Formats: sequence, C-alpha cells, structure tokens
Amino acid sequence: MKLLTKELVKQFAKVGRQENVSDPLVIAKFFNPTGAGTWYATEYYPESREFFGYVSIFGDHNDEWGYFSLSELESYRGKFGLGVERDLYFDPCPFSQIKGGSL
Repeated sequence: MKLLTKELVKQFAKVGRQENVSDPLVIAKFFNPTGAGTWYATEYYPESREFFGYVSIFGDHNDEWGYFSLSELESYRGKFGLGVERDLYFDPCPFSQIKGGSL
C-alpha cells in the first residue's frame, strides 16, 4: 500500500506547520493491521520525509507527540509480513475529535 500520495502531500502543504494551533488538524492516520501502533500525522516535511504527529502504540500514558519517518513506516513488517497501512477511510479532523481534547 502506498502510504503517502501526491494528494496527501498537497494537503499537508496547504495546512502547513501547526505548532501554534491549540487543536491541530490530523491529515492522515496510519496503523499496524496486525498489532499495536497508530500514527496520527499533522505535518509532513518532504525534504526529510518525516511526519510530526501523535503516536499511540499501546493507548496508554506512553502515547506522545513527536516525529516519525515515512521510511520507518514503509519498512516495518509485522505478522504475516504485513506492513503499516494508511486508513483509506480517514477524513482529516481536529485532534480533539480523536482523543477527546487530551492534548
């Protein structure tokens, strides 16, 4: 599965940096279909191929905001050789709609 499309790159560029936004817009959601891990991307930097967003591995107190790379998502292989996937049915929305405002 292609994790990053030209359309998504355009959406990230249109939204731009969100460090001063109290409730950032989540543009894309990636997940591990065979185990733990969900990545909510709010920013993308094409020159470094890195995202900024919220990473939830186990849905607990260790979840955090940070950077994660496209190449790491693309190279991961879990059970049955499946990799990280992009939620094709995810519509961009404010982070508060995902995590109930717990920034």
